[in-house]
Amino acid sequence: MTFEPTEPQAAVAAAARAVARGILAPQVRAAEREGRFPDAVMRALGEAGLLAMNVPSEHGGSETGAIAAALALAEIAAVDLAASVVVGVTNMVAETIARFGTEPQRRRHLPPLASGAAFAGAFALSEPGAGSDPAALTTRATRTGAGWVIDGEKQWITSGDLAGVLIVWARTDPAAGGGGFTAFLVERGAPGLTVGRHERKMGIRGSTTVSLVLDRCEVADEARLGAPGAGLPIALAALDGGRVGIAAQATGTIRAALDASRSYALERQAFGRPIAEHQAIAFALADMAVDHDTARLLTLRAAALKEAGRPFHREASMAKLLASEAAQRAVSRAVQIHGGNGYTEDYPVARLFRDARVQTIYEGTSEIQRLVIARELLR
Repeated sequence: MTFEPTEPQAAVAAAARAVARGILAPQVRAAEREGRFPDAVMRALGEAGLLAMNVPSEHGGSETGAIAAALALAEIAAVDLAASVVVGVTNMVAETIARFGTEPQRRRHLPPLASGAAFAGAFALSEPGAGSDPAALTTRATRTGAGWVIDGEKQWITSGDLAGVLIVWARTDPAAGGGGFTAFLVERGAPGLTVGRHERKMGIRGSTTVSLVLDRCEVADEARLGAPGAGLPIALAALDGGRVGIAAQATGTIRAALDASRSYALERQAFGRPIAEHQAIAFALADMAVDHDTARLLTLRAAALKEAGRPFHREASMAKLLASEAAQRAVSRAVQIHGGNGYTEDYPVARLFRDARVQTIYEGTSEIQRLVIARELLR
C-alpha cells in the first residue's frame, strides 16, 4: 500500500513542480554563484501560493494543509534545495504569525509574506552560543515606556538580511529559566537591527545565511508575538512543523539523487554494457529507492498528524532524522555512481552532495532528534 495524494494535494504538488522546473531550474547556478535569487523568483513562488501554504485565505494564504505543503517542498527541493530552504522558513514564519499573532499582526505581515512582496520571513532563534540549546539564549528584551528594547546577537539566520519580517526570541525574565523568553516581530530596517557576517557555506549558497546584531533595537509592545514569557512554546511548536519541512526537503533531495543516478547509470557504459546492469550499481539504486519511499512515508505520516491537529512531536523528529540521514547516503551513492564525473560541477550530484550535508544539522541536529525520540519513548 502506498500513499496517494488527494486531487487538491496533487494539484499543489504539480504547481510546485511547475515553478521548480520552469522558473527555479534555469537560475540555480546563477543563484548559487551570486548568493541569492531574484525578487521575481519569490514573487513567482508567491503567485503559485507556495509561501504561506498553511495560512488562512483571508490573510493571503492558500490553506493547502500540511500534507500538500510537504509534497510541495519536496518538489522544490528536488530542483533547488536553497530555494526550498527559503520557502520552508517563510512558511514557518507565516504559519507561526497566523497561529500566535494578533489580528493586526496578521493583517500587517501575512499578505506580504504570502505574495513574496516581503521577499521572505526569518526565524531568529539561534545564537553564537545557543543552537541546539535554546535555553542558553542571551539576547535580552527590556521593557520601556513605549515597548521593548532588544539587545543581543543572532547567528545562522536564513534570509536574515532580506526578510521583511523576523521573529526574534529574547530573554525577558532572566529568573524564569525556560519560561523567561518572549518572541517579537521585528521588521526589516528597524533602528538598532544590523546585518553582520554573511556565512560562506559549503552548500545552499543561493540562500543567504547571516548573523544579526540587535543594539538597543526598539519595538513597540504591539510587536510582541504572544504573551510575555510564552516564547519558548511558540518556538518549539514552530520547530516541530519546521522538522516536517526539512524531512520533505530531504525526501526531495533523495529523489533528485536517485533520478540523476538512474539516468546516468542507464547511459554510462563500462565493460561493454550500461553500468546499471552491474549488480553493484543496481543495488545502490535499489537502496536509494528504499530510502526515498521510507523517508516519504514517515514525512507524510507526520504531516498527516499535524494536519489533523494531533500531536506529532515524536513523528516530526523521526521523519527529520530518517530523511536527513537517508539523504546523506543517497547523495554519497550518487557521486559514487557518477564516478569522476560526480566530483565535477558539470553534473548536478556535486551540488546535491554539498547542499544536503546541512540537513542533519539545522532545525535540530540528528543528535537532538534522537534525544527527542528517546524522551518520548521513555516517558
